Parts: sequence; C-alpha cells; structure tokens
Amino acid sequence: RFDLARDRLPALRGLAEKEGRPGPGGRLFRFRADPPTTTMQRLKGLTTGSLPTFVDAGSNFASYAIREDNLLRQLADNGKRVVFMGDDTWAGLFPGAFARAHFFPSFNVKDLHTVDDGILRHLYPTVDDGDWDLLIAHFLGVDHCGHKHGPDHPEMAKKLSQMDTMIRSLVDHLANDTLLIVAGDHGMTSTGDHGGDSEEEVTAALFVYSKAPLFQSPPPEEPEVVPQVNLVPTLALLLGVPIPYSNIGEVMADLFAVEGDAVSSGLAQLSAYSINAWQVSRFLHSYSLAAQDLSAEKLQHLQDQFSSTLEDYERLLARAGPPALSEVEGLQSRFRGYLREARAVCAESWARFQPVCMVAGCALLASSCLLCCVASQVASSPSSFSYRHLLFYPLLWGLAGAALLGLAYLWGGAGVDFIVVSAWASAASQGGFFWHCWARRPWRSRSAGTRLSPGSATQRQRQRLRAWLEPALPLGLLLVRCGAMLSDSFVMAEAQVVPFLLVTLVLLLVMRLHWEGRLEDSPVSRRLLGSLSVILACTRLSGLFQQCREETPHCQSSPILASLSSVQDPQAKNFYYVLCVAVLVALAWGVRAWLRHYGNLNSPSAPVLFVRWGFPLLAICISSYWAITSGAEEALVKAHAGVQLALVAFPRSVFALVAAGFLLVLWDPVTVFVKDSQGAAMTGGPILLPSSQEELRQVIPQLYRRMQESLRSRLDEAKAGGRATVAAYGLGSVYSAALLICLALLGFLFLVLHNERLSLAFLLLFLEAFALLWMHASAVALTSPAGEWRVGGAGTVALSQCWMVGLPQALCPYPKEPKLE
Repeated sequence: RFDLARDRLPALRGLAEKEGRPGPGGRLFRFRADPPTTTMQRLKGLTTGSLPTFVDAGSNFASYAIREDNLLRQLADNGKRVVFMGDDTWAGLFPGAFARAHFFPSFNVKDLHTVDDGILRHLYPTVDDGDWDLLIAHFLGVDHCGHKHGPDHPEMAKKLSQMDTMIRSLVDHLANDTLLIVAGDHGMTSTGDHGGDSEEEVTAALFVYSKAPLFQSPPPEEPEVVPQVNLVPTLALLLGVPIPYSNIGEVMADLFAVEGDAVSSGLAQLSAYSINAWQVSRFLHSYSLAAQDLSAEKLQHLQDQFSSTLEDYERLLARAGPPALSEVEGLQSRFRGYLREARAVCAESWARFQPVCMVAGCALLASSCLLCCVASQVASSPSSFSYRHLLFYPLLWGLAGAALLGLAYLWGGAGVDFIVVSAWASAASQGGFFWHCWARRPWRSRSAGTRLSPGSATQRQRQRLRAWLEPALPLGLLLVRCGAMLSDSFVMAEAQVVPFLLVTLVLLLVMRLHWEGRLEDSPVSRRLLGSLSVILACTRLSGLFQQCREETPHCQSSPILASLSSVQDPQAKNFYYVLCVAVLVALAWGVRAWLRHYGNLNSPSAPVLFVRWGFPLLAICISSYWAITSGAEEALVKAHAGVQLALVAFPRSVFALVAAGFLLVLWDPVTVFVKDSQGAAMTGGPILLPSSQEELRQVIPQLYRRMQESLRSRLDEAKAGGRATVAAYGLGSVYSAALLICLALLGFLFLVLHNERLSLAFLLLFLEAFALLWMHASAVALTSPAGEWRVGGAGTVALSQCWMVGLPQALCPYPKEPKLE
C-alpha cells in the first residue's frame, strides 16, 4: 500500500531525496491497480498490459497459464535471461519462461517467512553474478501479514523493517547500469484484505531507482499516479523487446529522457510514444475485427486521432534542422491523449454490465430453485414419476434449443457465444420439464386428494386452498431472502438482519403450536422449548463475533476474531488456547456421545470405527497445529526443521482424515446394529444404497423385514415359553446419524482453515443447527396424528411401531442406552 511504503520504508524516502542532486536518485509513484485486486489478476495486468475483469477473479485460486502475449514471453523469445524467485503462482502462470527459478509455496497465508527467507538466500548471490537480464523477486511476507494481522499490527512493522533492510542491502549490490523497481501489485484495506476496488486496495507504491542519473526533470510536489499497465510497455522498450500485443498501457516517458538539451530528450520520449501508439492502434484494429463490443464511432475517432498525430510526427522527423521544443511537447501531449483515450474506451467496454443478461441469469437461477421444489413433489409420488418425461425429454428440449440458437449464430455470420448458448439450453430444458410436469398433473391431484377429508364442497375448497398455501410461507421467505441479496443496504446489515429473521421464524413456530393447543406439559414440548432457548442464546452470543465490512468504516470488528499469535499477554493467550481446545474436544465428544446414546456406535462398520478413533485423532492434529501457530512469529522463524514440517503435516493430515471420513460415510451410511438377546447379531446381505426417493423411504422397512425373517424361529420359541427380545441399535437415528457425522467433519475442516478463536463461533453455529433440527423434530412429533409412524430429526422412534417386526411391545424395547460398545 502506498502509505506504508511512503511512511514506513525509510530506505525509499532516503533514496528518493537524492534525486535532484548529482549522482544516483529514485522517485516514488502512486501505482494504481485496476480492479479486481487479486494476486493472479494483478500479475496478469503487470505482464500483459491488459485489464483483467471480475470474471477472471475466480481463477485466483487455480491460476492457469497465461496464453496471451506477455512481457516474459517476449523476453524469452528474444533470448533474454529471466530469473525468478518467490511466489510459486508464477510457475503456473508462465511455464518455461524462466532461465532459472526458485519457487516457494505461497498458499498458506499464515506463513510469513518461508517465501521471504528463501528469496533472501538467493537474491544477493544472483544479483552479484550478473547472469540475467531481468531478475524478479516476489516477496509475500507483507501480503500474508496483512491477511493474518492487518496493516497496523506489530508483526507488520517487523516485516516492513525486514523489507527496508533488504532494499538498503540490495542497493549496495547494484551495478551502475541496473534499474531497480520496487512495486506492489495491490494495496490492502484496514483489515488486510484485498480484491475489491476501494481506494486502499487499488493504490500501491512504485519506486524506481538507478545509480546512474535517471530523471532529467525535477520531481513533482505530489507523487505522480501511474497505472500499473504502464509498466509493461516501459519495461519492454527499456529491455529492447516488442511491446506485448494486447497492451493498452502508456510508457513512462520520464525514463526515456536522455542527457543533453531538452529537445533531444523530448525527441527520445516522442520516439517511445510513437512505438507505443503504433502497438495500441494495431491491437485495436485487430480486436475490432474479432469482437464487436467496442463502439465503431469511438474507434474511428481514435484512428483519425492516431493518423493525424503520426503524420505530424513523420513530417517533424523529415524536416531539416532541430524542431522547436513546443512542437515536440505538443506531439507528446497528443500521443499521450490518444493512449489514455484508447485505454478509457477499452475499460468502459470491458467493464460494461448488461442488465438484460443479468436479469435473465437471475431468472434462470430462480427457476432452478423452483425446479428443485417441483422435482421433490414429483418424486414423492413414484407411481407418476417417469424418467422419460421428466428427464430424457427435457434433455432433448435443451439440446434442440442449443442447436437452434447455434444455427442462428452461424446463419448470421457471428461467432457462437458459448455462455449464451448454454443459458438458452438450460432455459429450454427447464421449460420442457415444467411443461411435462403440468401435462402430467395426476401426481398433484392425487397428493392433494389424500389430504382432503370428506365434507361439503365449501370445506373441500378450503382444504384445497390450504394445501396450496402451505408452501407459500417458506417459499415466500426464500424469495425475499434471495431478493434481499440485491440490496446493498441489506448486504451491509446482513449480520443483524439474518439473526432477527431466524429468531422471528422460531418464535412464530412456537406461537403457532401454542395457538393450536399442542404445547402441553409433555417431554416433547419441554424439548421444543429447550431447543428454542438454545437458539435464542446462540443468536445472542453470535454478536460477540462481529466482522465489519469494508463499506462500514465506522464499524469496529470484534477483537476476538484475531489469531492467537496476535495476543501479547501470555496468560491471556494460554487461556484462549485452552478454551479453543475445550471447544474442539466438546465438538468431538458431543457428536460421539449423541451417536452412542442412540446406539449408532455399536455397528462394526467402517464409519463407526472412524467416529471412534478418527474424531479424537482429528482433535489432536488440530490442537497441535494451533499450539504451533499460536506462538510468536520469531519463534516460528527460529523453530527446528521438525516444527516447520509439522506446520505442513498437521493441516494435510486433517484434510486427509476429513476426506477419508466423507468417503466412508458415502460408502456405508447405515450405522444400524441388530441383535437378539439369545443369539448373535443379525447377518445378511448389505442394505443397498437408495437411488431414489421411494427407495430411501424403504430403508427402515427393509431392516424390519430382515429382523422379522431372521427372528421368526425365535418368536416361536418365545411362544413356547422362552423369551426373545430384539435390540435394533441406532434404528431411530438411521438418517440423522450420517448427517451429523458429515456436519462434524465439515466443522473440523473449517476449524483448521480459520483462526483458532473462531472455533467458539463454530461451536455456536453447530449448536444452533443442532437445536434447529431438534426443534423441527419436536414440532413434527407434536403435529403428527396419533399412531402415525415417523422417524424424528432427533433420531427417536415410537415403541408403538413394534408391530412392523411382528413382536408385542413388551418384547421390543427401544434401546436408547446401548448394551454393546
């Protein structure tokens, strides 16, 4: 960030003060980035001279090779030696472009020293050997320190001091004909983030220095603003290679001034401007032939401006005798105006939004949500479900729509837009689905008919209307929630609005049950009210973890969100560490206790074994990783090689264990264990994974039928005087157990990816989600008719359903407390 370089790097200030006196000197510029200010997009702009858009921001974490013409490719093609050291992102962006390279891992933003220390080991020897034409050293410590601590933390002062010392030492190793450029690819906000278009994010620093006299004109009172794309044509001409094809930057004319009179210096600058303008004019001409998004009138105006300026420049060169200084400066101003106007035209076109396409995309997303709702209703009636009408035919509709639009593109002579064709195919496919659903409405009338009770015509109409209005409230809330995301004021106040809506909904549910007279003095009602209390408490406590948005400068983020390494008091650090580990243990122990209580830890299946042993191992790995990262940064720098290895090994172990857990749950999600009191555990073929909604409904009936068949002989013995009991461990929570295991695995994954003290917020989130599920299960149990067979979300099953096994209730106890472990 510019202010950090100006105020907290004394070396730059000292070198810049030498300018204007005989000898070496440097100059500091405001280096303005084009949004988005993510690393990959800034590197692309700094090497191609083009303007990456926000669509490119999705590639920041999966950086593909840059195929456009760029500065490094031009250097390699013209036999220049490029040496790189630092961020390994460059390895993926520019494969094969470096004569020598020292790459270091960069994705771990908590690591402030690995990349910087690796560069410092190679920097000075490489500079001294002189076997290079361009040397790039990409330090990451300041960027990572901003992400981890923010720009005002003491650790940031230490990193800036390290960079200041590096610059002072590097200057002593420079040759007289070497140009030193110190630049930032982006700035950072007050919280250390970047990626947007705020002034703090787009304003970086650029410092240019040479031991030889560099600038012929005195420095301005205020640092000049230089767009980042201007560095590309400047370096290309200074190194004697062609300017990259898609560059729209402007040369930094001050660097092309020569010693002598003002006219000679102006002519040298004018030559650089003319080469730059030729390159931009050629790019605009070829680009306008391939795409039609630039205004034809503006392109013609730019072409006329370039042609007239070039003609006057050629006449100036053809004239005998030296030209007047005013003529040279006038042509410079005209070339400069052309280059800046061309860049403005491109930026206006490439950053232009298309409201019609945006509305169409939102409508397509909304129809996709509606499709999911309709598909769930259709799947609930298997007798009317048809893969041919609801899957195959809509697919043909989509292919036909894509083919028709593609033919229209080809008929009109325009290039096929893959995004538009794909959107059209999706819309046609969804239209076909909705059409076939409307045409095959028996599923709807049948489902509605099952809910209607006999009575008068008016009563049936009321019941039919109520059946239509039942999903209106949840769907309406969903639409309001999605529509609110288009409101900037809602997005800024989302942290207050969402908890309010959640509390309002749960209170509305409880009040509705009270008005219907279902909240009686029963265990289920007390459980529902207890869940309500947990939700209200978690919602209130969540206010302690407030992260302010960049658009609210007067907001103060909660200090508890900072990492443990930023805590200076040792006692406070130890207290928070013990508290975070306690939260981690509570998460692992709570999930295991719940599964043990409902009998889901009795099965010898692989997921059960993973819960028993994998969860404690995950807790140990995460707590060990926290113990290392919570130490002071100096301690991590001086740590033993084994500790450095542990910083990488522990997170990767957590990722591997979480992935293994998910695979095991997908492979065998049923954690039910069946046993009779007079024999061994039930055996038989495995229960096949359900592939449809109807098969999913048959999981528990299959288990009961298996019990019924295998225990029939035991029942006969019981009638003859013996006694046989059946224990189905985990049957009531057969669905929720797999869901709970997956949620716990996600919790472990998020814990290792965030700061230590955020574990407290994740615990609240987990408790809140669990209480919501329990509250839903209690509400379903209170509203269900007596005798109806249901499996609650909390994993309970009524004892009155033993008739499915064929046993009297006395012989079919539901084992809440497991007998085996």
